[in-house]
Amino acid sequence: MNCRKEDMLLYVITDRHWLNGETLYQQVEKALKGGVTFLQLREKNLDEEHFMEEAREIKKLCGEYQVPFIINDNVEIAQAVGADGVHVGQSDMEAGDVRARLGADKIIGVSARTVEQALLAEKHGADYLGVGAVFSTSTKTDATEVSHETLKAICEAVKIPVVAIGGITKENIKELAGCGADGIAVISAIFAQPDIEAAAKDLRERSLEMIAEN
Repeated sequence: MNCRKEDMLLYVITDRHWLNGETLYQQVEKALKGGVTFLQLREKNLDEEHFMEEAREIKKLCGEYQVPFIINDNVEIAQAVGADGVHVGQSDMEAGDVRARLGADKIIGVSARTVEQALLAEKHGADYLGVGAVFSTSTKTDATEVSHETLKAICEAVKIPVVAIGGITKENIKELAGCGADGIAVISAIFAQPDIEAAAKDLRERSLEMIAEN
């Protein structure tokens, strides 16, 4: 499955922190109805059996909406459920190793904070980059901020799609205009909102406006 720049427009990462009595499946469906273009399933605390079951269900749901579905970090589960790919950080397996295990037709995303990291990930076969944190974020307390100048330099240095991530909200997204990113990756800006579908629709429009100024 090819990774297209337009798939990066509104990239969402799941988080069961804000379920409030709903299932993750229900929340993901609302986000997809709102126009999310790419979905990463991120589970830090779920046991393997439940993670696998959840991944299969959400993969099917993403298939119905024709939205790429990838797994955060876990190459084994991505392989087992036939996900479209996997996203790895700098401290996880490097892109070349992941590619060797998943095969040529899967999407591999890599986190990058510097031009050097970005070029290396591209060289090793990454299909897209997640660059951030572009704003301070409560979701990853250890994430250091990446300046908008660095984001722009990374976008200019690589040929693969780049998605900006970290602390992005409907209020600050316009500050990313002109940086060259192909879209935004968010968690709480969608899943922590009282109306997930409406939040996704609104962010999709704002992301389109942001990339129109690149």
